[in-house]
Amino acid sequence: MAAINMHADQFREMTKQDAPVLVEFWAPWCTYCRRISAAYEKVAEQNEGKLTVAKVNIDEEPQLAEQEHIELVPTLVIYKNGAPLGSIVAPESKAKIDAFIADTLA
Repeated sequence: MAAINMHADQFREMTKQDAPVLVEFWAPWCTYCRRISAAYEKVAEQNEGKLTVAKVNIDEEPQLAEQEHIELVPTLVIYKNGAPLGSIVAPESKAKIDAFIADTLA
């Protein structure tokens, strides 16, 4: 399953749940965001059923990005029960994303 493109209402609803949600805050003008997009989609496919994988375009949701204190893109954050569990900025590879998920959810 591909990563879900979220708007603010979906974000608030999904991140309150007991199941973990990985959210990438990104922007279409961000070269690095485009560079890791294939790896991020692969993470979404491989974690189907274990972890919801989503994306928030900060240009479309600037208030949400500000509320979540997103200063750089891409920033990946894992949420559960309405709270962030951890974050990583500009992971270099799919392996870094996988390690971040494993460490955060351990």
